[in-house]
Amino acid sequence: AGCGDTDDSQEEKATSEAITLRLLTHDSFVVSEGVLETFTDETGIEVELIQGGDAGTVVNQAILTKGNPQADVLFGIDSTFLSRALDEDLFLAHELPADIAIDAELVLDPGGHVSPIDYGDVCVNYDEAYFAERALAVPQTFDDLVAPAYKDLLVVENPATSSPGLAFLLATDAAFGPDGWSDWWAAADANGVLVVDGWEEAYNGAFSGGGASGGTRPLVVSYASSPPAEVFYADPPITEAPTGVVESTCFRQVEGAGVLVGTDHPDEAGQLVDFLLSEAFQSDVALSMFVFPVRTGVELPQVFLDHAARPATVLRLPDAQIAANRDAWIDEWTDLVQR
Repeated sequence: AGCGDTDDSQEEKATSEAITLRLLTHDSFVVSEGVLETFTDETGIEVELIQGGDAGTVVNQAILTKGNPQADVLFGIDSTFLSRALDEDLFLAHELPADIAIDAELVLDPGGHVSPIDYGDVCVNYDEAYFAERALAVPQTFDDLVAPAYKDLLVVENPATSSPGLAFLLATDAAFGPDGWSDWWAAADANGVLVVDGWEEAYNGAFSGGGASGGTRPLVVSYASSPPAEVFYADPPITEAPTGVVESTCFRQVEGAGVLVGTDHPDEAGQLVDFLLSEAFQSDVALSMFVFPVRTGVELPQVFLDHAARPATVLRLPDAQIAANRDAWIDEWTDLVQR
């Protein structure tokens, strides 16, 4: 009997070792060397990354391949696109281990189809040097951003294809209400706002403060945690962030992961979701993707504590309101803004 148990165990391990899970993510997904290998060491399961554009594009791809997915797990869906995925039944329900503690305010889906992994605040960032050199006041409000003094200075992401772009659209709705947000965007369009498809193109291409990008626009929709990234990656080293955050524009965005319907390995895919909430992965997200971990008790690195903006209040909208209006708002925005 003892030999039989050993053989069964070896057979199960061999089967597990033969599995490779595909993890579909947005292009901004980064993980430190060796982190995913920890999952493989613990389970024998390999992980193959598939990066498919911005978060909105990734979700759209998953919808188009529903039931026959190109991956087993999707990471990067956020609260702005969540209802679309749930309406399409993209994810299997998955129960997290009881020892994983998450702030209740960050739970995305009480049904367990999408588990929160990280969060960030989408805000307008500014290039400190640009404004200092011109003795131009840094804008403090949405209304400032559409004032003549800031004409042709702002770059944003397309809300139809970009999760931070959609979050910023929702921020204007939260700030001005259903009868005022479109007026703000009409004013922004008249004031020369530049629209690009995704965050990479906006921050690392058009933004003048994005490292050595050579961009010309000193205002960009990015994250409250972008300044510590500038400090962390600076060469030569710096002690002050060259970028700042317009905190009145911040909208809370929670990113999650789920097991895709149609996977051949639902149990193993669930293990990968659990791993994304492990201390090993959660302690890595701050300095790999410059977002905040959702697991309670995870310590933040000092550069994050020193330079990430922590707005006292953030803009929010109820999930039901986003679900009921998102597509109509995007359509209306598309008609308003000349790209």
